[in-house]
Amino acid sequence: MTIRYTLPTLRVPMAPAAAPQAMDMIFIEGFVGDTVIGIHDSELHRPQPLVIDVHAGLPHARACDTDRIADTIDYGVVTERLRRLLVEHRLTLLEAFAESIAEILIGEFGARWVRVRVVKPRKFDDVSAVGVQIERLAPEPEPARPGHSAAVIQLLASGMLPGKR
Repeated sequence: MTIRYTLPTLRVPMAPAAAPQAMDMIFIEGFVGDTVIGIHDSELHRPQPLVIDVHAGLPHARACDTDRIADTIDYGVVTERLRRLLVEHRLTLLEAFAESIAEILIGEFGARWVRVRVVKPRKFDDVSAVGVQIERLAPEPEPARPGHSAAVIQLLASGMLPGKR
């Protein structure tokens, strides 16, 4: 006799959202670099390889219209930034490392959405890879405060520059 158990369906009410925005994806797949990362003693004394996949979304990258690299995320610059992170970080968990990459893509490169996958290949003899994958959205920009811009312009016009004495 086979006993089957079906999990109950969980219905989560969805908040009304704005229409989804189309994204242009810039991606780097299979980036390989060595770093010291881990929680086991065997991982803390010599670099080990990581394989990193990054997908970064921009709402209609202006480069589609302008054909200028300055109007999109330059994946050559991103790979250089990943190389620097591999050398400079002091993290132990892949989750925190992936989070750092997501924060870099959003904060430094202006991505609105990111997916980061970080893999330790052949970590165990009987497993081809272990790793994590995260997705993050950039925070919504704060709406402009009414009158704030006008007050700043008035200060500038009057010669009262913040921080200048």
